[in-house]
Amino acid sequence: MSVWILATLALMPPLVLSVALTWRGRPGQRLAAYQLATTIGVTILTLLTFATDQASVIDLALTAVLLALPGTLLISVFMERWI
Repeated sequence: MSVWILATLALMPPLVLSVALTWRGRPGQRLAAYQLATTIGVTILTLLTFATDQASVIDLALTAVLLALPGTLLISVFMERWI
């Protein structure tokens, strides 16, 4: 196993915990957990790029980064208006 795969596996438990907190938790915790899950997910995709030597995976990570901010803003507006 390469170091990149081990680093990816080490990031899986925090990703699972942040996704679980996104589903269950107070609204403020959900927003913070969503941001953490996005950050960890992008980091995992970037590590997989180096682990598999396929440059196309980094495009998915960059797309996730670009969509994270508008997604967070939409969730914030929803929480402010309806919760």
